[in-house]
Amino acid sequence: MSLTDSSPAQIAKAASVASRNLAILPSADRNNALSAIHQSLLQAKESILEANAKDLSLASKAVEDGRLSRSVLKRLDLGRPGKWEDMLQGILDVRDLEDPCEDSPCIVTLKTLLDDGLILERITCPIGVLLIIFEARPEVIANIAALAIKSGNAAILKGGKESTASFHAISSAISSALTTTAVPNAAIQLVTTRDIIAALLDCDEHIDLVIPRGSNELVRYVKASTRIPVLGHADGLCHIYIHPDAEPESCVRILLDSKLGYPAACNSVETLLIHQKALKSHLPAIASTLLEKGCSLRCDTASKDSLLSSLPADKSALLQDAVEEDYDTEFLSPILAIKTVANPDNASDGMTLSLAVAHINAHSSHHTDAILTSSASVAQQFQASVDSACVFWNTSTRMADGMRFGFGTEVGISTNKIHARGPVGLEGLCIYKYAVSGNGQVAADYGGSSGRKWRHERLGVD
Repeated sequence: MSLTDSSPAQIAKAASVASRNLAILPSADRNNALSAIHQSLLQAKESILEANAKDLSLASKAVEDGRLSRSVLKRLDLGRPGKWEDMLQGILDVRDLEDPCEDSPCIVTLKTLLDDGLILERITCPIGVLLIIFEARPEVIANIAALAIKSGNAAILKGGKESTASFHAISSAISSALTTTAVPNAAIQLVTTRDIIAALLDCDEHIDLVIPRGSNELVRYVKASTRIPVLGHADGLCHIYIHPDAEPESCVRILLDSKLGYPAACNSVETLLIHQKALKSHLPAIASTLLEKGCSLRCDTASKDSLLSSLPADKSALLQDAVEEDYDTEFLSPILAIKTVANPDNASDGMTLSLAVAHINAHSSHHTDAILTSSASVAQQFQASVDSACVFWNTSTRMADGMRFGFGTEVGISTNKIHARGPVGLEGLCIYKYAVSGNGQVAADYGGSSGRKWRHERLGVD
C-alpha cells in the first residue's frame, strides 16, 4: 500500500499496471500478504487506536457544532466493542476462503466443445481496478485491502477528512507489511490529495468499478459524476413486517436487535409494518421494550390508538405521531416508524400480505427487508415478491453483512441488479472472460452446405 499525492491520471495508471501483475500472482503469495497485514495491524493496535481517538475528539466537536451527524461519529469509532477484533478477524477469514479466480491457473465455470480440437471455456478473473470512496469508516481500509488482494484487484482508496489520522495509521501498518510480500506496492493506494474525487471519477480508461461507502449525498454524487460503473446503495431503508401468526417473544428480540443493535448501520430497521390483527397481541411488548431502551416510536393512527389503550401512561406519553415522510426516512438513530397494514373488509391474510409487500416495494431502498411469521408459505411468498437484495424470514435485518454471510468481510452492500447484489465479497469482485483454444480453425470453415458443422457439446468442469 502506498500513501500518494500523485495526479489522478498517475494514480489510476499505476493501479492498472499493478492490477495486471496482481491478477497473475499465485494464491499463496496473496494469502501470505494477508497474514502479514493481520500481524502488522495487530502490532500497531495502540498507535492506530490513539490516532482514532484524535479523529473522534475532532469529530465530537464537529457534532456539537452541528457540522457532523452523530451517526457518522459512531461509524468512526474503532474502539466500539468488537469492531477492532472483527476487522482483524475479517482479514484472516478472507485469507482462508477459496481463491475465486485461481485453480491452476483459473476457475472454469463453463466448458463447451465447439468442434473437434476447438474448446470454449468461461474462466473467472478479477475486475481490475477498484476506486473506493468512503466516509468515516477507518476499518474499510483493512476490509478493502484484504478483499482486493485476495481477489487479484488493485484498489484506490479515498477517505473522508473526519478519519484522516486513523487512515494514515492503518495505511502505514499495511504498507509496512506489504513491503515484505510479492504484492505490488501500487496495488493498494490511499489518496491523500484533497478535492481529487471528481478527477478520479473521470479516469474511466484505467478504473473499472467505483464503490462509494457513505452518505446518501456521496453515493448520489458519485453516480451522477462518472461514466465508470458504480456499485453500492444510497440508503438503507429497511422494513420488518409482522404477520399475525409470528411468535411474539421472537418478535421482541428481533426488533430490539434490528433497531438498537447498531442504529447507525445501513442494515438497521427503519419501518415496522404490522398486521392489523397483531396490534393487540404483538405490538405492546415490542413498543414497551423499545421505549425502555430509549427508542422513539412514530406511529400511525391505528398503532398509536392500540398502544394508548395497552401501555401504561408513562410510556404512552412518549408515543409520537408519524407523518408520511417518516416512511421514506433513513433515521440512522433510535427512531422507528410504525405503520399498520389494514385488513380491509375482513380480507384474507394473503391480501394483507400483498399490501405489506406493495408498501415495501414502493418505499424500501431495496437493501434488506424481513418478515416475521410461523408460516413457511407466507414467508416464501414474501421473499419471492419483495424486490430487495436481502429478504429475510424470522431473523434480524442486521444479518445483512458480509462477515455474517461467511464472506470474511465486504466491500459494501449493493442494491444493483447487474453483476453483484447484497453484501459484496470475493465473488462480487470477480468477473469472467472466454478462452477459446483451437488448432488453426477459422470462422470461414463453418457455414453453408459444404462447411464444417458446429458440435456445441457441453463438457463437464472439474
